[in-house]
Amino acid sequence: MTALNTVTAPKGARRRMVTVAALAAGAAIALSGCGAGQIAQTAGQVAAVNGNHADVGRIALRNVHIVYPAEGGGYTNAKGGKAAIALSIINNGESVTDQLTSITTDLGTVKITPATGKSAVELAPQQTVVAAPEQGEHDNHGSRPAADDPEANPILIEITGLTKDITPGLTYNVSFNFKQNGTVQMQVPVDAGTETERHESDKSGPAEANH
Repeated sequence: MTALNTVTAPKGARRRMVTVAALAAGAAIALSGCGAGQIAQTAGQVAAVNGNHADVGRIALRNVHIVYPAEGGGYTNAKGGKAAIALSIINNGESVTDQLTSITTDLGTVKITPATGKSAVELAPQQTVVAAPEQGEHDNHGSRPAADDPEANPILIEITGLTKDITPGLTYNVSFNFKQNGTVQMQVPVDAGTETERHESDKSGPAEANH
């Protein structure tokens, strides 16, 4: 029978091997920490605030948000005033026409104005309806141009008699009621507007490319 020989490194060599392994592990941790930090190309980007979305039956609501009040638009988003909701409503059904019958919220009373030439907000199968505020107060005596493009002939959704101030960065409970597909309740965010700028100081600057 052949005996197995066990090779044992001297004590000094073992200490050197442990030291080298520890240094290698420290370098690996430092490199992984660099990868977990900001990426130089994207560190200065600011994420956009998107509207919320929801589905009820065959109806899809997309980019639902309370509009930031524009100058001269008549909207204040302040208690006692009024605000506007913007969104897209899509009827994904193949054969059934639906209708947006009402919208409810504890923010106030919601008024729905159908598109020009329409008496109700109806959604034919595969149709999209867009809600957007008027660009100016009482433009064309409150009328909007008629067209086949839903964005050119939007409906108008206004919350009147606001019970509280509407603040960018928060969400508010709103229910959309459809004749055929039922009711969907969702948290609607507030558009921060284009006037809100990213704050930068003398300490702000691009991320370093190297660590």
